[in-house]
Amino acid sequence: MTDPIRLTVNGADVAVTAHPDTPLLTVLRNDLGLLGSRFGCGMGLCGACFVQVDDQVMPACDTPLWAAENRRVRTVEGLGRNGGLHPVQQAILDGQAAQCGFCISGIVVRAAALLDENPRPDADTVARALDRNLCRCGAHRRIIDAVVAAGRVEA
Repeated sequence: MTDPIRLTVNGADVAVTAHPDTPLLTVLRNDLGLLGSRFGCGMGLCGACFVQVDDQVMPACDTPLWAAENRRVRTVEGLGRNGGLHPVQQAILDGQAAQCGFCISGIVVRAAALLDENPRPDADTVARALDRNLCRCGAHRRIIDAVVAAGRVEA
């Protein structure tokens, strides 16, 4: 049995007794019950599993648990503010920008990080930021418009 690995997830300190090489996504979903991040490609290429680790967006599917030790992890479930939705989440709902919803949690995490870096991005900036996020439904235009709208609310 290994010693617990400690990390902070969505503001809560947790200790996980999984093997250190276990993918962070597996721990988030199976051990912590946070089902928002999705398993897509398993290689960190599609963006469905994106989370923030110490404010850096990274794929949770190929990030080992040991890499998150003593770090802050924020998932799509942890983006809301004061009990409400994050402006990106609200704008995606308001604009009906998500279609099937499989990719959207990773997109929301990346878009929220973009607004932290650049509170009023234009559509080209949003498109470049979301380039690694794949959406099979073809909802990119609506998603980009929603993120731009969220930036107007955020600022």
